[in-house]
Amino acid sequence: MHGLIRGNDLELGRDADTGGQTKYVIDLARSLAKQAGVAQVDLVTRRIVDPSVSDDYAQPIEPLSDKARIIRIEAGPEQYLPKEQLWDYLDSFTDNLLNWLNEQPRMPELVHSHYADAGYVGVRLTNLLGVPLVHTGHSLGRDKRKRLLAKGLSKAEIEKTYNIARRIDAEEEVLANADLVIASTRNEIEQQYGLYNYYDPARMSVIPPGTDLGQFRPPRDDETIPFRQVVDRFLGDPGKPLILALSRPDERKNILTLLEAYGESEPLQAAANLLIVAGTREDIRDLDQGARSVLTNILLLIDSYDLYGKVAVPKRHRPEEVAQIYRMVAESRGVFINPALTEPFGLTLLEAAGSGLPLVATENGGPVDIIGNCHNGSLVDPLDRGEIAAALLKYLTDPDAWQQASENGLAGVRRHYTWEAHALSYLQQVRGLQGKYEPLPESRAQGRAVRYRDRAIITDLDQNLVGNAEALRRFSKVIRENRKCVTFGIATGRRLDSALALMRKNQIPAPDILISSLGTRIHYGQALDEDNFWADHIDWDWNPERIRRVMADLPGITLQPKTELSRFKVSYFHDPRRAPSVEEIIALIRQHELTANVSHSFGQFIDIVPARASKGQALRYVSQRLDIPLEHMLVAGGSGADEDLMRGNTLAVVVANRHYEELSELVEQDHIYFARQPHAAGILEAAEHYDFFKTCTPPPK
Repeated sequence: MHGLIRGNDLELGRDADTGGQTKYVIDLARSLAKQAGVAQVDLVTRRIVDPSVSDDYAQPIEPLSDKARIIRIEAGPEQYLPKEQLWDYLDSFTDNLLNWLNEQPRMPELVHSHYADAGYVGVRLTNLLGVPLVHTGHSLGRDKRKRLLAKGLSKAEIEKTYNIARRIDAEEEVLANADLVIASTRNEIEQQYGLYNYYDPARMSVIPPGTDLGQFRPPRDDETIPFRQVVDRFLGDPGKPLILALSRPDERKNILTLLEAYGESEPLQAAANLLIVAGTREDIRDLDQGARSVLTNILLLIDSYDLYGKVAVPKRHRPEEVAQIYRMVAESRGVFINPALTEPFGLTLLEAAGSGLPLVATENGGPVDIIGNCHNGSLVDPLDRGEIAAALLKYLTDPDAWQQASENGLAGVRRHYTWEAHALSYLQQVRGLQGKYEPLPESRAQGRAVRYRDRAIITDLDQNLVGNAEALRRFSKVIRENRKCVTFGIATGRRLDSALALMRKNQIPAPDILISSLGTRIHYGQALDEDNFWADHIDWDWNPERIRRVMADLPGITLQPKTELSRFKVSYFHDPRRAPSVEEIIALIRQHELTANVSHSFGQFIDIVPARASKGQALRYVSQRLDIPLEHMLVAGGSGADEDLMRGNTLAVVVANRHYEELSELVEQDHIYFARQPHAAGILEAAEHYDFFKTCTPPPK
């Protein structure tokens, strides 16, 4: 999602968002596109137009191969933002991506999301398209929060910096909805995903990443390596073997402990020089705080241990020089070390092994599998400086051990970690998902009588239209006057019969679209023709009987009368003085591995509906079916159940009589208008704010 990804010259280590996973995704796209059974691979990310980053990230389409390309979609401000600041723009990204897909000759058969933020988009996109969702987490929020707490950060500090609650919630949601979760190691499944309520190993598969053995290979006897000149100027005795650490300057990569281990071991200093390749920089003072702190402390430790002439810390390197660096270290009969506190996988380990280097790596995470498969190195406690030094000395002082580890690594990588093997295993896994869903039909459901209008007003009944009789009369008059060019819709939590009775009582004009029971039913026109495909679509993985059993014994929770229940909606009265919080109820639903949406409205109602159903998801389906762009829809809401209706590309208004607590997160949203007036008067105020009716032109007869 973050956007700093391109086909060539990846800026690995530029910041916390440009680790090895960006290369993984590029290589995955290219390798899948080479397979005969794949027609097209689109790698979708956020478009960035910002003078502080390369113009490459502003190109809408970038070819990767004849069947693969990068697609860049607008979302939020044009400038680059760290991934933690993207959450409020993900709904808009989803809507813009859907607009782009509608212009393509075919829809995707599969969506694969990477990281939690893309998972948030993936869930909404696949729910709407009716196609399988594959997810790769790379790293997970619960594990990250646990590590940050262990470092002494408070919950408040973690939340402010990392938006960790939204990330974890998105991860739970994607685990509930994903058909396949791809992990790089068994350790990742058990130790990281095992922390989640929706942990389901049956839907998880280990498919290790590959490495490019054409690029990452052992040095040739007659090979000249230009990067050696960059390194040698740091060293007093450049003929000694090199210990290589290559990562971004992130505290979690634990470079400082490695430097302390080297500084405290005279035998290690005598046996080898230390090469630290930690990203690219012009001036340390211009880097973000984390990278600045790590690099400053590297320089301070070099000075403290008086390691001048023994440690090389180059300022910069080009992506194409990384393979040179590995070969240079292998030529010196050196060792590659990954001392990270924890490593989800470790692509650099594969690159180093493919170049003929023995490995010393953290015992936490992916290196366990890699070294276990290849038998080409040693695992160490990343906090034990003596153990780190001893493991490095083993290969630096024993030529036979070095040679055996080098040969084992070369053979093991070819056997277990090629991209061809990865792509074949991937396709074998996803073929099992084909035919599981019925995609949404591309043909339109309604005739021209509805579809000729190019815009729509969609509003709730309670606390929106109903509540101020005079404002409602004025609103109804405006709707009737503009009926030729504006579609009128209602999206309510009420059942169909209850909604119709309230509309008759208040003389509300008959809507063209009636979304009822919190987005679980859709009817069109005065004849109330039901969209039966929508009902079939949302029935996926819906189990209301189990939900009732889970909720049955909770204090302060009372099932609403049958008149308020429906096939796809289980509704409760919620007494906040006695009942669990909404967050606790959601956690309970997840702990029982139930897939559903839980909404809270007016401080006293809990509604549970299928995962594919909500007012917002129903609205986006209607937008697709009736050819009315979301950008031409004015939507009004006032309670928590309306939130996803208003996020994204719609023209949204929150009426003045809103429920403040439930919609508090929307206050910071620039594209949502907060009316000064309540009820229908607030909707008319927003229509004037957006100049909604004045730009409305009836179609020619």
